[in-house]
Amino acid sequence: MHPFLSLAASHQQEIVALLREMVECESPSDEPEAVNRFVDLLVERTRDIGVAKTFRAGRFGKHVRIEFKLPGSRPGRRKDGQLLALGHSDTVWPLGTLRQMPFRQEEGRLWGPGVLDMKAGLAFFLYAVGMLRELDVPVARRVALLVVSDEEVGSGTSRAITEAEAKRSAAVLVLEPGTGLTGKLKTSRKGVGAFNLRVEGQAAHAGVDFTNGASAIVELARQIEKISGFTDLERGITVNPGIIGGGTRTNVVAAEAEAAIDIRIVRERDAARLAMQFQKLRPFDKRCRLTVTGGLNRPPMERTKAMAALFSQAKELAVGLGVSLEESSTGGGSDGNFTAAVGTPTLDGLGGVGEGAHAANESILVDRIADRTALLARLIQSL
Repeated sequence: MHPFLSLAASHQQEIVALLREMVECESPSDEPEAVNRFVDLLVERTRDIGVAKTFRAGRFGKHVRIEFKLPGSRPGRRKDGQLLALGHSDTVWPLGTLRQMPFRQEEGRLWGPGVLDMKAGLAFFLYAVGMLRELDVPVARRVALLVVSDEEVGSGTSRAITEAEAKRSAAVLVLEPGTGLTGKLKTSRKGVGAFNLRVEGQAAHAGVDFTNGASAIVELARQIEKISGFTDLERGITVNPGIIGGGTRTNVVAAEAEAAIDIRIVRERDAARLAMQFQKLRPFDKRCRLTVTGGLNRPPMERTKAMAALFSQAKELAVGLGVSLEESSTGGGSDGNFTAAVGTPTLDGLGGVGEGAHAANESILVDRIADRTALLARLIQSL
């Protein structure tokens, strides 16, 4: 057995204990004080092995960057470019979820809100760093962990920090969960965005003055039919009107209506084409007025040669741990989209192996804790 795997297995109960502490420190995106408690927990647990710096994030909790003290050559002789690990402290679960979804270990799994997305990845990384220190393994680069507080709500306050850190990095390891119960790594992700279409019509009494009304709801329905046609599955483009609303009463021809529309793209070049299609929308009923806002929020994480090489290196390292790694592509976004888009080789999905992210069955497989932690240690050592 590889010494990293053996050591990770010997520390497994400690990793589980740390993960329990993390899960039970609930941290929903919209509760900054709760997120700050979680950040304080991270800082406290790394006080002896790293130097932490926090960043204010407006109405959200603090972001934190932790640079680790690792064995290796003198600081002035380290390789250029840091190794950046990337995670987020916020979850989708409201405070009090633990009452219905308590942290527990059963059926070969750990269960609880945020255990998979993505507190497992954070716990694994901290122990991977700790193992390198324990074994006195030299590390050629500076190693930093950036944990942001607003990933689940669009990364509006953290994007610039993430991109700046990525530009200083030789590679980025994203601690999001792997794909499926085999824990496939992610070498490409779709870009994600949203458009809002607002329709202003003309109100009228539905019984007395129907013909003088211009229904914003009817206009929106026609526009939604057109917008749905922007989907191009062969190109990996999906356009989903996810939320609609409008009108005031059944006996009033609606003066206003709007739709919130999710978009996903595989290639960066498709963003401009899609934006143009939205901007070219014209009302079917000339008495109505359309207003389109929004655009791409996360650029796609496109699989480059450098990213393929990074995955190949991880796959080879995993063989020494008795694990056969696979890669995958996903329609969901992460902050890895930002790091890949600035040109830094990015490997995503290195966190927990399980299922049920954002769902009541959120869980990770206990028997994948050791090999996942050991893989992170090997990547830190080799990169």
